[in-house]
Amino acid sequence: MAWLLSTGGINESKSMKKITIKNRSQEITSPKGMRDLMNEEYYSFQGFFEKAQEVAVYYGFKPIETPMLEQEEIITSSIGKGTDIVDKEMYTLKTKGGDHLALRPEHTAPLMRAYIEHGMQTMPQPVMFYHSGPVFRHDKPQRGRYRQFWQFDLDALGSEKSIMDAIVIKTCMNILEEAGAENLSIDINSIGDKECRNGYIKELTSYYKKHINQLPSVDRERLKINPLRILDSKEEKTKEINESAPDSISFLCPACKKHFKEVLEYLEEMNIAYNINKNLVRGLSYYTRTVFEITGQGEMENDAPMALAGGGRYDYLARQIGGKKDVPAVGVSIGVDRIVAAPWYKKLAPRILKKPKIYFIQLGSEAKLKSLNIIEILRKAHIPIAQSLSKDSLGSQLAIAEKLAIPYVLIFGVKEALDNAVIVRDMSTRSQETVKLPKLLEYLKELK
Repeated sequence: MAWLLSTGGINESKSMKKITIKNRSQEITSPKGMRDLMNEEYYSFQGFFEKAQEVAVYYGFKPIETPMLEQEEIITSSIGKGTDIVDKEMYTLKTKGGDHLALRPEHTAPLMRAYIEHGMQTMPQPVMFYHSGPVFRHDKPQRGRYRQFWQFDLDALGSEKSIMDAIVIKTCMNILEEAGAENLSIDINSIGDKECRNGYIKELTSYYKKHINQLPSVDRERLKINPLRILDSKEEKTKEINESAPDSISFLCPACKKHFKEVLEYLEEMNIAYNINKNLVRGLSYYTRTVFEITGQGEMENDAPMALAGGGRYDYLARQIGGKKDVPAVGVSIGVDRIVAAPWYKKLAPRILKKPKIYFIQLGSEAKLKSLNIIEILRKAHIPIAQSLSKDSLGSQLAIAEKLAIPYVLIFGVKEALDNAVIVRDMSTRSQETVKLPKLLEYLKELK
């Protein structure tokens, strides 16, 4: 996948304890820009991933998972010099054996490496994958950005057909909408291929040279290395200059123009609103032809549009990382942190979470000893329950059941342990009945 957004916000108020290590004080806290996923936030992530997988599988994507560490050259050769990721944000290390590795800053280059390494070009083409997991960028921590964040990617490798662009976009849109996003739109552009891009870059370079004195130093350097990166600049002065920059669409060769026209026709047929953004190039150097970003309205406090996903074609990436020939491919990356933190997110519950209608209460050492056996009977019957086996008193366990609004409790005490039975209490009417264990499952399945 190609890029990614993250979100949420760094919790600056997290409580910190201190320990002494080798006579020095050190705060016990996660690394800057990273955090622990727990409780409801963890389930929110898991629920999103399950929904995204469900949609992706329907459209023909299959799962793949690549290592978090890659050969550094795989990343630098694919993303390219002059990008913030390579120049400023990569986490790199040298192993004791002398290997230069990098924590993956995105998913696309590792996926193409896997495609080449495992000979996937011999499979029926295209091959379509979904993959997810954490990526790492040494970015400035702020609201909306973490240094470890999560992406969900969709990729189709092995076909140059425009309908593959459409499938990736449509699947991504469906995932976002199922998660609760509304008023989605796409900024889209075509930056051409090797047949026509050189003419555009020549014209773009000439334009920037005319404004060289107004360009910030960072963009002057980009002009020497990769002029296209200037279109992606975050410098305010450069943004003003970019407004009058030549557009890539005017330089498209007939094949690229046809491809782009077909992609737009698919979007129109699917009633997907789009805006042709002539300055859109995406933040990575491996893109070719189609590039796009998907935004949603009113995601932040100021009601401004927020980018939720982005991607495009990367038909030359295979050669860039050392492959013997080009592999046409297209993909998209979804910023999961940003979606989970959005006010519109549906708080999708993972399938593993089922609201229990039974609360299991045990009283006495004999009952506690046999409790796990009873719970195992219920688990195998797929009856979701809640319990607090560490508690001893009836009152504390009933209080938890009431707080959780669970309609029925099973009370298993010393007498019940001896009688091989359990008390089933209706929490709304306070009525209860003793049921023998061999008949318990049948009895519970009849409860409303």
